[in-house]
Amino acid sequence: MTEFPEGAPCWADAMFKDVEGAKAFYGEVLGWTFGDAVSEFGNYTQAYSGGKAVAAVVPPMPGADEPASQWTLYFASPDVAATAEKIKAAGGAVLMEPMQVGTFGSMAIATEPTGAVFGVWQPGDHKGFEKVGEVGSYCWAELATREPSKADAFLTKVFPYSSQEMETGGDPAAAEMDYKAFSLAGAENPVLGRMKTGADLEPQTPSHIRVYFSVDDCDEAVAKAKKLGGEVHGGPMDSPFGRFAALTDQQGAAFMVIDTARAVGEMPKMK
Repeated sequence: MTEFPEGAPCWADAMFKDVEGAKAFYGEVLGWTFGDAVSEFGNYTQAYSGGKAVAAVVPPMPGADEPASQWTLYFASPDVAATAEKIKAAGGAVLMEPMQVGTFGSMAIATEPTGAVFGVWQPGDHKGFEKVGEVGSYCWAELATREPSKADAFLTKVFPYSSQEMETGGDPAAAEMDYKAFSLAGAENPVLGRMKTGADLEPQTPSHIRVYFSVDDCDEAVAKAKKLGGEVHGGPMDSPFGRFAALTDQQGAAFMVIDTARAVGEMPKMK
């Protein structure tokens, strides 16, 4: 099973009031199957693609205020308590202090200074994604924020990232683009993107991390999502990285789908 280096996205889960509805939706759109709910840990239920763990769904805790459904991306840490202290020192906030989850590992939930929620995972028996970048699994994420300088400073203080900025190449249409890719030493590819948002983001929408799941046909995935009560917020559109779309499921959780085999255009250069 893959061991994820510090700072690498390693897991994703989401809380749903209607877990069975979520299972039906993602089973159809992403082809997931689901394991048994683990009652000891709040009926946490893992999702599988081709028999490999790719995500999880869970109902709200009994008696707790029901939060809005959303996907949470977790970053690997060798010491979740130490990472929580780094988060606080770098201007973030820890929403859920480090806690042990049986023999599976330890976790914390936090926000970076511009408001995006994320998780930290110190693995035990559960290492994280059992496949990445394949159809039906997580393949990319980007932090969408109106305050990129704050987010950039935070990310490089908390995790061992280096960063590169995307070149616009003099393209007037891309002149306002502000996008960075964050990498880890020894990794072949970047592990996280950071995108400056503006007019394309509704004023009430806070900073957030966009989680991308790989599909074999973006348009088909979009059609299935719409049929099941999901909404389309962007796309489908072509890019050098693949054909992608921004969606919310029928309970309001936002996510992205991308067909990486359908890439159009020249890859942007980084500086």
